[in-house]
Formats: sequence, C-alpha cells, structure tokens
Amino acid sequence: MMHTKFPSVLNRVWLTDLFGLFFPNVCVACGRTLNRQEEVLCTSCLYKLPKTGFHMHKENLVAETFWGRVELHSATSFMFFSKKGKVQKLMHVLKYKGRKEVGVYLGMLFGKDLKESPLFNTVEMIIPVPLHPKKLRKRGFNQSVMIARGIGEALGIPVSTDNLVRTIYTSSQTKKSRYDRWQNVKGVFRVNNPEQFENKHLLVVDDVLTTGATMEACVHPLLEIPGTKVSVATLASTQA
Repeated sequence: MMHTKFPSVLNRVWLTDLFGLFFPNVCVACGRTLNRQEEVLCTSCLYKLPKTGFHMHKENLVAETFWGRVELHSATSFMFFSKKGKVQKLMHVLKYKGRKEVGVYLGMLFGKDLKESPLFNTVEMIIPVPLHPKKLRKRGFNQSVMIARGIGEALGIPVSTDNLVRTIYTSSQTKKSRYDRWQNVKGVFRVNNPEQFENKHLLVVDDVLTTGATMEACVHPLLEIPGTKVSVATLASTQA
C-alpha cells in the first residue's frame, strides 16, 4: 500500500513545484516567492507585521478614539497603518485587487491573537461593516466580510452578514474631514431583526480605522437592542 501511494505524493509535489515555476506564488507584501509552507506572506514579512498589541489592553489608542462618542466593551486594531508601508499594500491588494484570501488569512492571524485576550473571549457573534448593495455590486465583494470570516474561523464564532445593513449609499470617506465623515454615515445603518442580537456580545469588524465615524455609526443601532454589548476590531489603524 505504501508503494502505491508514494509515487502519487511525489507527483503532487512535483506538479506543485512545476506550477510554481511558471506561476510563482509570491508574498503579497514584498513580492518574494513563497515556499510550500508559506501562504500570502513570507516568513520574514509575517514576523515583521507591525502589530499593535491593543487587544490585551482595555485602554489603548483605538479605544480612546471612541471615548465620549459611543459606549464600547472593548476596541482594538491588529496592525498599525502607515502610508506607503506594507500594511497599506496589503489593504490595497485586498480591497482593490480582489485578493479575498488576503483578508481571510489576515483575519485568521488577528483571530488567533484575539483568542488570547480576556477582553474578547465572551464575543458571541461577528458583524462585518456592511457595504451598500450598489457599492457591493460595483466592488464584487465586501473586504470586511473576508476579514470577519477569518476571525470567525480562528475563534469558532459565527459571522452575521445580513442583519446589520447599510440603507443609504454614501460617497467615499477618503478625502473627507472628521466632521464630514461623521455626517456622511450618520443614520445609514439599520438592524433588520434585532432579536437575533439580543443579549449578545457583538464584535463589529472593519478593515481600517481612521476617524472611527463609520464604526460609530454601525454601533449605535446595535446598542439600542436590549442586552447587547459591542466591541470593535479593525485589521489596521492610523492611530499611532
């Protein structure tokens, strides 16, 4: 039996190497060719990810962003975001190049860290920040859903993608001021079936935190539901 299986295993390895020769699987951050044990990021880039460590601290720069604005249980971001840095490249590839696996992979890494934190160990459901259907059709997918799925897989927690919805199409937040960002998303989210979230610890997930306006707008309708407590987590943060 061993002799019949051995050649097929060798063939699979050989085919993988041959495919990699013509279509190399490269690190999304640095472009270096990945070996068979690596995925999405090479070991060097994985080791050098600018992690915040905020998930282990109740008071942190992300949590401070929401002080006096909305009552959160906990708040964190996985990595620091800097312009022209590797994290920006990862976000760009995920959001605009359609590399969904990047979001799931980074979400899983994030989820493994969250699993070690007493601040997030009571989370019962994960909610990605929703896109308006018009923007979803244009982009083809919601990057926050990919991140949430990765976190959910690492934590063994379900992801809800259709109960919190975006009811109003808004323009891009990129070049808006802090106040304009808040005005742009005020009142644009609605919960379809509040009873699904009653008495639960919810984790709202997004890609990058800047002013926190979008996240704040998401959290408000959730906190109106009886018994809910809400935490937020983003893959990256501009807070430094």
